[in-house]
Amino acid sequence: MRLISMQNSVPVSDDLHHQPAAKRARGSRKIAGRALVLLASLGFLLVLFIQILHTTGTPTAGFSDWRPILIAYLVWAVAFGIGQVLTRGERGQRALFLLPAVFFTVAVVIFPTIFGIYIASLDWNLSSIEGPRFSGFDNVRGMLNDTYYWNALGNMVFYTAAVLGEYAIAFGLALLLSAEIRARKFFRVVFLLPMMLSPVAVSWMIGKSLMEYRFGPAATLARYLGWDNPAFFASPWMARFSIQAMDAWVSIPFIMIILLAGLQAMPKEVQEAAKVDGANGWQSFWHVTFPIMLPVSITVLIIRIIFKLKLADLVINVTAGGPGGATDTVSSFIYRVYRDRSNVGYGTALAMVYLLMIIVLLTVLLRLSKRWTQKVV
Repeated sequence: MRLISMQNSVPVSDDLHHQPAAKRARGSRKIAGRALVLLASLGFLLVLFIQILHTTGTPTAGFSDWRPILIAYLVWAVAFGIGQVLTRGERGQRALFLLPAVFFTVAVVIFPTIFGIYIASLDWNLSSIEGPRFSGFDNVRGMLNDTYYWNALGNMVFYTAAVLGEYAIAFGLALLLSAEIRARKFFRVVFLLPMMLSPVAVSWMIGKSLMEYRFGPAATLARYLGWDNPAFFASPWMARFSIQAMDAWVSIPFIMIILLAGLQAMPKEVQEAAKVDGANGWQSFWHVTFPIMLPVSITVLIIRIIFKLKLADLVINVTAGGPGGATDTVSSFIYRVYRDRSNVGYGTALAMVYLLMIIVLLTVLLRLSKRWTQKVV
């Protein structure tokens, strides 16, 4: 019994001996990890500070480009990952799987946004020999008095509201193509053809050729039907509707294919139960199909609104914003500010304000759609 008790007492004493040593090892690893992160952060900030001073013209020393900043950022990212492992142990190892995505987001989203805000505060015209000068909020004040910019924002309200019409047409086509009709597969391919064309090709094929007011087939047909001067891009409202029609022709197949996928995934038993209960076609759609398709509908509408807010290529190639800015979008107007005025600071300020408006708009739409979905479903 004495021998057994002596044998059992040895591991206990060893455990008590190793616990302080393990705590000291963990403490030293934490100190080393924090020191590594601190040194890497100071080094990165030092390189960044030197480059900022060199860019503003304060010191003569510096780097010819921003490539050393990228190298310093990568070194800091690696050091930060190693420091997380040393400091947090197993939790730090799990964090390594998330850090690449975080660092990538910082590199391609957060840093460009901060840099864009810096550029927006400059009076920087490429045609001027003076170079960039800090102007504070002068670009924002100029934007508030820029009638062309506010006109472009008003046009975007029209273009964005037209998404609801595109959605209604696409939903009708999706219902048609999900029904048992002849040549259904053929029509699915035909309706998807516009989505396969680039907007630049559509602008030249339709806007510059088909809708050309002298010899275009659409203008010839309009004259035959009694329209004396079929100029699709002469009057403001006609030009705006023509741009919207071309953009809808390209975009409706995208909405249709997503809604069609949702209709194909919808359980058939629900529709059959509605028919058994005596619901007609409209009642079955409004009380069964539409509520079930609501999450898919909201998703595709949000995606389509995001793409609509970036509309520029059709406008630039067909009308260049005319007549008198009637078809201008914010993106096409900012493009002309860069191209025609060579005003980098002002164009960047317009883009940053527009980005803020988009974030606010999408946040409100997502919250409203969530509440509406909960009420309907």
